Amino acid sequence: MRAAVLLGLILLGGCDATQPRTVPDEPERNAPRFPRADRPVATIVSARWSTEEARDRLNEAEAVMDRAGIAAGMTVADIGAGEGYYTIRLAQRVGPGGRVLAEDIIPGIRDALAQRVARERLDNVSVRLGEPDDAKLPADSFDRVLMVHMYHEIAEPYAFLWKLRPGLRRGGRVVVVDADRPTQNHGTPPALLRCEFAAVGYRQVEMQRMASAGGYIAVFEAEGPRPEPAAIRPCRLPGPAQTPGPRG
Repeated sequence: MRAAVLLGLILLGGCDATQPRTVPDEPERNAPRFPRADRPVATIVSARWSTEEARDRLNEAEAVMDRAGIAAGMTVADIGAGEGYYTIRLAQRVGPGGRVLAEDIIPGIRDALAQRVARERLDNVSVRLGEPDDAKLPADSFDRVLMVHMYHEIAEPYAFLWKLRPGLRRGGRVVVVDADRPTQNHGTPPALLRCEFAAVGYRQVEMQRMASAGGYIAVFEAEGPRPEPAAIRPCRLPGPAQTPGPRG
C-alpha cells in the first residue's frame, strides 16, 4: 500500500499523459515563435547510455556531481532521466534535505523510473513527464539542471533553453554532459553547444573534457535579461574549418 501511494505521488504532475509528447507543427495562437535549429537531431534510441555497473567503475556520476558542485540540500532537475542512473545517485547526494525532479518525455520510461523510485523508497525524488521543447520546471526552484547525453536529442533547443531559464534559482546552473561529435552521431560539438546557449542568454562558466562520462562536461549560468524569442539569432551549422556562430 505504501509503495502504491508513493508511486502515485511520484507521478503527480504527469499522470494524465499516455502518449509521447510532440512539438506541434504550428504554434498555438499567441505562443512565442522560436528559430529552428540549423543542425540534425539525433533520434532517441535507448534510455540506457551504458550499464550502471560500467559507469560506476569509471566513477562517472560522482565525478560529474563533484564538478557540477552538487551538494546536500540542493534541488536538482535530472532532464532526460531515462532509467534513473543519475536520479538515484543525485538523491543520495542531496540527501533528505534536498529534492530531485526526474523527467523524461516518454511515458513508458517515466513510469518505469517511477516504479524504481518507489521500490527504492526515495522520498526526496519526484518523477514527471516533460515536453520535447519544455521541461516545465517550476519557477525559481532549481540549483542545478542536469542533462546527460541527451542535449543532441532536443529538436527545438532555443525554445527549450528559453523556457528552462525561469526554473533556475539565483546562481543556479545548467550542466550538460555530452560527446564531442556531430549531433546526428549522438553528440554535440562544444562550440555549437556554447553558441546555442549564448543565443538564449547563458554564459559558459566551465568546459572540461571528461572521458569517464563519455566526452565532456559544460556548465552554464543565465546572464542578463532573457531575450525576446524574436530576437534570438540561431547558430549556423559550420562547414569545414569553421566555428559555429549566430546567423544573420
